Amino acid sequence: MWKFSLRRIMIMIPQLIVLSIFIFVLAKMMPGDALSGQIDPNIDPERIEEIRVQMGWYDPWHEQYASWIGGVVTGDFGDSFRFKMPVTEIISQRIVNSFWLSLVTLILTYLIAIPLGITSGRYNDTLRDQLIQGYSYLGFATPLFIFALVMLWVFGFKLGWFPTSGSVTPGLEPGTFDYFMSKFYHLLLPALSMALIATYNTILYLRNEIVDTKQKDFVLTAKAKGASETRIYNQHILRNSLLPIAAFFGYEITLLIGGSIFIENIFGYPGMGQLLVESVTLRDYSVVTATTLLFGAASVLGALLSDIILSIVDPRIRIK
Repeated sequence: MWKFSLRRIMIMIPQLIVLSIFIFVLAKMMPGDALSGQIDPNIDPERIEEIRVQMGWYDPWHEQYASWIGGVVTGDFGDSFRFKMPVTEIISQRIVNSFWLSLVTLILTYLIAIPLGITSGRYNDTLRDQLIQGYSYLGFATPLFIFALVMLWVFGFKLGWFPTSGSVTPGLEPGTFDYFMSKFYHLLLPALSMALIATYNTILYLRNEIVDTKQKDFVLTAKAKGASETRIYNQHILRNSLLPIAAFFGYEITLLIGGSIFIENIFGYPGMGQLLVESVTLRDYSVVTATTLLFGAASVLGALLSDIILSIVDPRIRIK
């Protein structure tokens, strides 16, 4: 177990290094810079060039990368040119919102997907199964940003059940019960919108696992011995079908990261996804590289965590 985990961590390190280089180079290939079209046109162009030289934007890319990655290792992502403050401070203000949004979305996803997947698999080829599969295929075919816009329009603007922007009601004191409930109330609709789309993978995978497990020899043997249907499902079919769901955990994290970029901007939710889009628009490269690197690292860590969980529940996949 420990050997497998250590080996996977060692593989992850070069992945993160390559990822950081890739992100940094792509950011530098973006057209313009933080001064392009954002300053007073009356300023002397020579002064603008002096600022660019002082910022080190004309240095060779490998020197800029070495300076940047050296700061990243020590937790210093540099300063934001547009926000006029350290990038770590900006991220610390946004990452908490994104964390809670992702956590609530993940919980809602499994609360919806697992019961539907179990029902669909247990009663396969029935009307219930067809309805659940129809919902799954609809979720697969519906773009997240379209669905989120519909949810916002219906439940936010038309019915007025949920806030249409922000993460908390202004004026509430942090740490109070009202503040906590307001935070939850603001993230519920974005989380539910993302969860309803993200469920289709887990539903279909769990359904197919249950249908396949029902045909296994140990299940047929249990039936032949006269075991009750409830016992067969609880102790044999579900037990063996639910464990592989851990394989989707890393994928779910990646899906949440990609979805949060759309969701946070559509719902005006101040998280990392919204920060990334704002930074790209403002050409604030230090923030763009930092947020993109964190998103990529979260995806890699999600895959690592999935592998470790699977090695625990199924020792056969461990590398000898």
